[in-house]
Amino acid sequence: MQHVSPPASKASKAARRPIRDLPDELVSQIAAGEVVERPASVVRELVDNALDAGATQITLRLLAGGVRLISVEDDGSGIPQAELAVALRRHATSKIRTLDDLESVATMGFRGEALAAIASVSELALLSRPAGQESAFLLDARSGELRPVARAVGTTVEVKELFFSTPARRKFLKTDATELAHCVEAVRRHALARPDVGFAIWHEGKLVQQWRIALTYGAGAGALERRLADVLGEEFLEQSVALTHQEGRITLTGRAGLPDTARARADQQYCYVNGRFVRDKVVAHAARSAYEDVLHGQRQPVYALYIDIDPSRVDVNVHPTKIEVRFRDSREVHQAVRHAIENALAAPRAGAVLAAPPAAMGYAAGATEILLNLEQNRPPALIPRAQAAMQFDALIGHRVADLGALWGSPHLHDPERESESSASAGVVPLAWESPAPVTSDTPSTPDAPQAEVWPLGRALAQLQGIYILAENAHGLIIVDMHAAHERIVYERLKSQWDSSARIASQPLLIPATFAATPQELAIAEQNVDALAALGLEITPFSARTLAVRAVPATLAQGDAVELVRSVLAELAAHDASGVVQRAQNEILGTMACHGAVRANRQLTLPEMNGLLRQMESTERSDQCNHGRPTWRQLSLRELDALFLRGR
Repeated sequence: MQHVSPPASKASKAARRPIRDLPDELVSQIAAGEVVERPASVVRELVDNALDAGATQITLRLLAGGVRLISVEDDGSGIPQAELAVALRRHATSKIRTLDDLESVATMGFRGEALAAIASVSELALLSRPAGQESAFLLDARSGELRPVARAVGTTVEVKELFFSTPARRKFLKTDATELAHCVEAVRRHALARPDVGFAIWHEGKLVQQWRIALTYGAGAGALERRLADVLGEEFLEQSVALTHQEGRITLTGRAGLPDTARARADQQYCYVNGRFVRDKVVAHAARSAYEDVLHGQRQPVYALYIDIDPSRVDVNVHPTKIEVRFRDSREVHQAVRHAIENALAAPRAGAVLAAPPAAMGYAAGATEILLNLEQNRPPALIPRAQAAMQFDALIGHRVADLGALWGSPHLHDPERESESSASAGVVPLAWESPAPVTSDTPSTPDAPQAEVWPLGRALAQLQGIYILAENAHGLIIVDMHAAHERIVYERLKSQWDSSARIASQPLLIPATFAATPQELAIAEQNVDALAALGLEITPFSARTLAVRAVPATLAQGDAVELVRSVLAELAAHDASGVVQRAQNEILGTMACHGAVRANRQLTLPEMNGLLRQMESTERSDQCNHGRPTWRQLSLRELDALFLRGR
């Protein structure tokens, strides 16, 4: 244990030290303490320089997790012989020249202190050759020796024995495996932003990770998506939605993960500002708030977000590691990020189900046999079209239009006629339009218009009063009817609120009364205006009873008493004053939950189909208000696997 001297007494006075300039070596080590924290810090700085030099291929070689050796090779523009020694001096750089350049930095590096800081805590060698120079030259940072060597155009920086001159700092490093993981993550962050550059990581002579130039797969967005798939996995592309948004002078691209893929930690949140990986509170808060309607609790969303902004409107000279930035107008950035992610998540994913050919969704070879057997039970008018639909394409499977032809031509009911028929039958209609059920004797002729293909398919049955089973071109759709209807009602309530700051109400023919607690009586009396804005009219009926005289028109068929009790509880939890403005989404979500169709409610086929059609046209209908999924797709391949078909 290190001995610590006791503090001097107040009576004694320490000898005064003169004020002097610090030696250059000590100054460099202080700068290194700000920039070089671990091997990953060195990797980040050297890869930054390689990208600024225009490299298209960067190779990283490591020994002992980067402690014994860090070598970064690139095929960039190189450094002339006369500038090698200058490159190792503090604050010597080719990136900026004036203060104006610093205020609008467009390069990854700009301070010119990284090489000097790294050289002060390691054995650094700089090897480079620019185009037009006969040979490469190697500069030893400690001895200053400069000699010619063989190398192609580009630069190699070798960093050996990191922190050899500061052994106390070396003790704080973790295991080789941990330091290697940090180095790989540093390169991964660069790779996600530069699909036009290839990266390779070697450790102890073995290839650990490699990402080839994504432009070989395509250009533009296609190259970025290919790189995202290579780095984060194909599952990330499958479980995320693309976003492209422009707001003012800010352009955003990238992909936002589906709410289903949220994680316990924020370890897959990648944000880039002008190609630079950053961790910014404004962007993080904007992204999290964009998910608040579909992701509840402490789950963290997954995303890769690329922000393009005028360099003069963002300050990157905030933190020594350059991982933090400061925006000139943070509110503008916050709104742009939130709107970009909200818009990407708002579109129902059901429409994308039919975008891929059925073969890609899992059509097995046995599907042709199944559909051929169905032909025998079809009316004669459908047989010619059914036979044509059996023409199977090995590349794309059955065309969606051909498969739709097997089932006739569905048409939506006329809303007025549907409501009249429902009323005459004594059935209370739900809050959606109901398409007519299509049976085998639906009239159809070869000249009939082609049937509309519905992404969520056609309802088949109701399971245990909870789930709706439907069939689409790819297989089986399973819908949680309460969760789906809850989202539909919630979006309608929000739409009404956004348009007029009030929700349309409907008076009850017979007021619903209930015995209220003293707290409920007080909350109802204190929040008459807030309740009216929510479409509720609640008045005292007696000293201990409240009467519900009007409810939101959208929820007219729900349980008025249960709805009012829930809203009063929300008002009490949010402390009444200004509650509608601060917590309107929570209250509207509660109202939608109690107004949605309940489990064990028996629905007719037209009602089930109507719910499916509303889901296809309602924003964020893939998740309920609590972040749970509302539907799932089971492909024919998955169904065949359950019964071992094709084996």
